[in-house]
Amino acid sequence: MRRVTLTDIFLHPITQKYLKRSGVAHAIATAYHAYRLALLYGVNVDLATKAALLHDIGHYEWYSNGTWDYETYKQNDIHAIKGAERAHKLLIRLGEHPQHAKEIALAILLHTDSYLPEGELKRKPLQTIVKLADEADEEPGGKHHYRQIDDELALKKIQQLDRMVEQQLQRNALDQIS
Repeated sequence: MRRVTLTDIFLHPITQKYLKRSGVAHAIATAYHAYRLALLYGVNVDLATKAALLHDIGHYEWYSNGTWDYETYKQNDIHAIKGAERAHKLLIRLGEHPQHAKEIALAILLHTDSYLPEGELKRKPLQTIVKLADEADEEPGGKHHYRQIDDELALKKIQQLDRMVEQQLQRNALDQIS
């Protein structure tokens, strides 16, 4: 049984503040990609969708003279570090299992290597899913962060994804009994 749903997370004021900064439509699309990929690779859909939804909550707004400065962002951003911290704190406050909160935070921390020194990073399956889900929704120049979605539609999509996750978790539980 899930302690915290995607809807619980989505409706929290902290989530709303930071998703509006980094792109609600992108966060939701990434969560849907994570669901699909988690099914494909046998990763926990609950953890994958939560990590994907929250993967960009550490973004800072890199503006120069009133316009988004994508190059400055790419050179100086460490949003995955801040996002992992914010997500962990939020999930613990909401009552998420501490081990799950940690796994989700680590997946957020490692969803991008834009801030890491050159070299190969060995990711766990959940971390790989979140990275792939984010990449599946990317647009050149960071435009994916600026797609718009109506608040009501966003909530409906989150609630629909919650139902899909719950159904999948129930199927998995039944499979374990059989």
